[in-house]
Amino acid sequence: MTYLKKLGLKINNSGTWAGTKSYKSKEMIESFSPVNGTLVGRVEVTTRNNYERVVSQAQKAFVQWRSMPAPKRGEIIRQYGDVLRKHKNDLGKLVSFEMGKSYQEGLGEVQEMIDICDFAVGLSRQLYGLSMHSERPQHRMYEQWHPLGIVGIISAFNFPVAVWSWNAMIALVCGNVCIWKPSEKAPLCGVACQLLFQKIIQDNKLPDGIICLINGDYRVGEFMTTDSRIPLLSATGSTRMGRIVGATVANRIGKSLLELGGNNAIIITPNADMNVVMTGAVFGAIGTSGQRCTSTRRLIVHEAIYDQVKKGLRRAYKQVKIGDPLDTKNHVGPLIDQDAVNNYLAALKAIKEQGGQFVVPGGVLSGKGFESGCYVKPAIAEVNNELPIVQHETFAPILYLIKYKTLEEAIAIQNNVPQGLSSAIMTDSVREAEQFLSAAGSDCGIANVNIGTSGAEIGGAFGGEKETGGGRESGSDAWKAYMRRQTNTINYSDNVPLAQGIKFNL
Repeated sequence: MTYLKKLGLKINNSGTWAGTKSYKSKEMIESFSPVNGTLVGRVEVTTRNNYERVVSQAQKAFVQWRSMPAPKRGEIIRQYGDVLRKHKNDLGKLVSFEMGKSYQEGLGEVQEMIDICDFAVGLSRQLYGLSMHSERPQHRMYEQWHPLGIVGIISAFNFPVAVWSWNAMIALVCGNVCIWKPSEKAPLCGVACQLLFQKIIQDNKLPDGIICLINGDYRVGEFMTTDSRIPLLSATGSTRMGRIVGATVANRIGKSLLELGGNNAIIITPNADMNVVMTGAVFGAIGTSGQRCTSTRRLIVHEAIYDQVKKGLRRAYKQVKIGDPLDTKNHVGPLIDQDAVNNYLAALKAIKEQGGQFVVPGGVLSGKGFESGCYVKPAIAEVNNELPIVQHETFAPILYLIKYKTLEEAIAIQNNVPQGLSSAIMTDSVREAEQFLSAAGSDCGIANVNIGTSGAEIGGAFGGEKETGGGRESGSDAWKAYMRRQTNTINYSDNVPLAQGIKFNL
């Protein structure tokens, strides 16, 4: 695997980094590829002592980094974007092989990193505050934004590099330093990103600790959640994980940015273009083997076109190719590991027990090319939205079909789940589209028209409502979550007028 060498990776890698400094430990994480079950590499687990070293280094780096003008910080991020462009193919292959998504999606994920670097460079000259008129004569008021300090980042396996960059590049340009714990299911991707960034650190003679990496399972994550030296913790993962992280950080009066589960739906109206419907629905349901937080879980279809849509989906699913994700002819790769396969099988069983009817049955694939045991068939089931399994997010390629009569009913079905991340409507009717986007429409953080639920552009803020956590990261004004607001008043008169006309005879 020459691309591993190009990224500076080997079978055994240090798992704790503070900039260019690595700290050794004895316990190891073994990363096995779901593509073929082979060992990708081993990464050392961060010990408590090594974590303390990282935090200490980050605190020292923050003092220097926050004083660097924001456009100069943007220049460092620009250089990282150029490094990513150089290594796009290699890093994309690593993402595909270690996580199991298609090579095209791996390349797309690295492109998102490049895009957020470009966004951050522009943002470095646009960290605007406001000015306002004071009620007191010869006074001026304004607000400005300052960095928080250390930003902790916990990312999930399904986007092993992009979601980290959404947080890190924005946090860095705002003047923070970052400590990142990547998923223990894709740790080599994290090490690769660290190695690529450390060259920028060295070339620019920057202090160690601006970008830090720690590795391990939830126990290592707890180092950050309980650490009052980390004012903001951004965590991506399951709702169950988010409840723990949110409560723990809140208990120490810290800030958390949570990106949690999704149970995303597409409403398909009789006014929809069927070519648009099939493309958006199929990719949304099977892309990344259904392991995106924005994956399409539910299709809410008008009764007049229900049979037509069902027939089209059956035909489309017969054309789906499953296999090695590095082979660009394949559409669907494996699930991340055996636990994910077990959850998929449990969901199929629950669908049947709760009265669902399979339109396209699922199952685990075996034989040549499927030796890892992680390849499964995308499944489609006709269900009632109220079924417990439908209310639950299963991280696998299972699509639910639900029938509706009126648009108001469809929107109510769409909103009647605990999660609130992404949503879409397929229609050529302006009235239907606007109703879906209105305050009485979708209750999700993302609402699309004539595109699917899956994926997001970095220019817009990404995140959702309800059990999705309420956080926003990436574009728009999401940068404000990584900074503290300060209101300033300047008195340029020769006296001090007091509020409510209070006077002191001094």
